[in-house]
Amino acid sequence: MEKLAYLLWDDVPSASALAGLARSVRVSPAATDVQATLLMGLGPSLAGVLEVWVDSLDERSSLEALLPGRFDGYLVTESVPQQASDSPGLLTHFSWFPKPSRLTDEEFYRGWQEGHTPTTFALHPRRVGYVRDAVARVLTPGSPPVRAIVSEVFAPADYVDPARLFGSPEAVQRTVEELPSYGDSDDLSCRPLWRGAAT
Repeated sequence: MEKLAYLLWDDVPSASALAGLARSVRVSPAATDVQATLLMGLGPSLAGVLEVWVDSLDERSSLEALLPGRFDGYLVTESVPQQASDSPGLLTHFSWFPKPSRLTDEEFYRGWQEGHTPTTFALHPRRVGYVRDAVARVLTPGSPPVRAIVSEVFAPADYVDPARLFGSPEAVQRTVEELPSYGDSDDLSCRPLWRGAAT
């Protein structure tokens, strides 16, 4: 089974419209009604995200034909360092970024997965889920070469209050210092989404 992630720029489909075209579908629309503590890069332009699990990416054309407007598609490998709930009303802090050209693949993954991931638990102590998608391949011609997609799940009350979203000043400072090991701040994009249920 393969996971495909689509960044949607104009509109989002309903999960029911895609029923039968994948083993599982999750549609997460932009949380435009939420005060975004972290809104960076292309984040303000993102309409939503579609995640689908299919037997084979070879059959994605019928699914892509139903997507409204512009989208960027990626084949990803999913890792779940912190299992997330599908309870209604949760927010996803959604982030994506490329690999800096100064880093080798080995350096990038060591910095992102082995270095940064463990420290995020102290950075966001009230987080209730963390999904890390490494991009294996760009699927749609002309789409930017994203290498990392991250979904961090929060209760809305914890997300909108910076005092609850972040841990200690030391944890925040450590995250700032380790960023160059896997990314560049100018290339980071993020925005909050309403976490859709997987169907």
